[in-house]
Amino acid sequence: MSTPPEDILQFPCEFPLRIIGKNEDDFEEFAIAFVREFVPSLQTNGVHSRLSNGGTYISITMTFTAESREQVDALYQAMTGHKRILFAL
Repeated sequence: MSTPPEDILQFPCEFPLRIIGKNEDDFEEFAIAFVREFVPSLQTNGVHSRLSNGGTYISITMTFTAESREQVDALYQAMTGHKRILFAL
C-alpha cells in the first residue's frame, strides 16, 4: 500500500528546492527574490549554486522551512509559469 502524497511531508519541514535556468549574471539573485515572495524568511546561507559542465546552465539549491503544502504548491505553480525557470525539482 502506498502512502498518500499529503502524508509524505509533515509540515513545517526542511525543504530542499532546486531551480535550474540559463547561466545569466543575475539568475541567482532573481531565483532568491522569486522564492522570497513565497518564503520571506529564506536565508542566503541555505543557498548554493552550481554551473553545468559547459557553463550554459546554473542550478540553485535553496533549503528552507516549508510551513505548509499550500505554500509549496503555490511556489511550484508560480515556477512552472515563469520563462526564466527551466526546471524546478
